[in-house]
Amino acid sequence: MNNVDPELVAREQAQVRERVERGLRRRYRAERRFRFYGLLAALSGILFVGFLFFSIIGTGYTAFAQTYIKLNISFDPELIDPTGKRNGAILRDGDFNGVVKRSLRARFPGVAARSELRELYGLVSGGAAFELRDMVLADPALIGKSQELWLLASDDVDQLVKGKNDRELSADQRVVSDMQFAWLDALGADQRVEKRFNWIFFNSADSREPEQAGVLGALVGSFLTLAVTLFLSFPIGVAAAVYLEEFAPANRLTDLIEVNINNLAAVPSIVFGLLGLAVFIKFFGVPRSAPLVGGLVLTLMTLPTIIIASRAAIKAVPPSIRDAALGIGASQVQVVTHHVLPLAMPGMLTGAIIGMARALGETAPLLMIGMVAFIADVPGSFTDPATVLPVQIFLWADSPERAFLERTSGAIMVLLAFLLIMNAAAVILRQKFERRW
Repeated sequence: MNNVDPELVAREQAQVRERVERGLRRRYRAERRFRFYGLLAALSGILFVGFLFFSIIGTGYTAFAQTYIKLNISFDPELIDPTGKRNGAILRDGDFNGVVKRSLRARFPGVAARSELRELYGLVSGGAAFELRDMVLADPALIGKSQELWLLASDDVDQLVKGKNDRELSADQRVVSDMQFAWLDALGADQRVEKRFNWIFFNSADSREPEQAGVLGALVGSFLTLAVTLFLSFPIGVAAAVYLEEFAPANRLTDLIEVNINNLAAVPSIVFGLLGLAVFIKFFGVPRSAPLVGGLVLTLMTLPTIIIASRAAIKAVPPSIRDAALGIGASQVQVVTHHVLPLAMPGMLTGAIIGMARALGETAPLLMIGMVAFIADVPGSFTDPATVLPVQIFLWADSPERAFLERTSGAIMVLLAFLLIMNAAAVILRQKFERRW
């Protein structure tokens, strides 16, 4: 029997133990670094998103308020209805701008020079005349009377009241003159300048004047476009997913279809816009810049997403459900319609809503089919000219007026709220109807 030196054995054991402990410490340090980097990445993402939201909200929250000026309006028959017949067509052509200008001159009788009058008239928005016209058309009895009314201020005055025009700048660097400052101070001292909630932003369509611009036309256009998209993409996507999962034979054609569907999900959205321009507008003659053609283009774009999500939901249904239904004599179609589809529907709805949310935020494909046009009316049907929220944001962001900057951020806030609602609906549907096996 060989003699073993106990000290040598102990020394070797100590060396092995030291190597093991050193390796463990190295792995623990690597794990701590990995956790730190992961936490840092998560915090960085939250920080950037927070900065983005802070920037958008900080710029756009003022769009939900609008400045008004209180004036004594005299509905002079000579300007509004010189014939005295109270005819709607004549009233519609009345000189309501003259009514507003006369009220301003009466408020500041010392203003006489043409340049000063031009600056004085610039305190009130051009849309104030249309407000007065609508009031008279609704109630012709106002003609000949005088009323104290709050009229919409111009965009420059609105920006000044909101603190976005610096008084300390020199006159040549400001859009509001010294005289306009004095007139506004006089009106403010009499409590005739006030900020109110900007209902115009929500109940009006686009306008060349920032103070008159709203998102209603874009909201209705987005709703009509998404309605067409959902009506077409959901049944087609579900039918394609059911066929591929339940009925399609395993051959090269099926493999080719599956590969193409997965590839289409990664195609840039502008390609679908080009396809829609060539096929739907040029070939089939669908009206340009209409929710119908926009919905058709977005249907092509969202179909791969809905098909992939629907196939995943169908695969999640346990095979035992199918086997049990087939075992009691159900046909393949009955198994799918009575058992598989009801159980897979929550996942399908979730995929459809996510696809709709993506479609809602798309701009590039809609630009290619002409939905970038200036639309001043709210669309009333699927074939009327329309725009959508992302395109409206794009148009306002390109406008030179400073007041459109806050409108752009305000429209982004509306779009984000819409997207959050849609994603929240997807989560709620999944939690309410999903079954865990």
